[in-house]
Amino acid sequence: MRKDIKASVAKRLNRVEGQVRGLSRMVEEDRYCIDIVTQISAVRAALRRVEEEILRDHVGHCVEHAIASGNKADQRAKIAELMDVISRAER
Repeated sequence: MRKDIKASVAKRLNRVEGQVRGLSRMVEEDRYCIDIVTQISAVRAALRRVEEEILRDHVGHCVEHAIASGNKADQRAKIAELMDVISRAER
């Protein structure tokens, strides 16, 4: 992972961590259920953005490298791996 992406992802994950701690507090404080569910949706959205950023970097670095290498086996492996991850993310 490139340094700039790693820093960006770390920053986003720290924010998500704070959101999850906030969720715990909301549960402990018996906050309104719909407010908690709304915050859970926000955490999911934030994690999706992290996932997208990492996948974008993977395609721009690892997959691109496999394509440039000319190694057909490596290319097929990277594409299959990417398709598996996308398939799992859709569930």
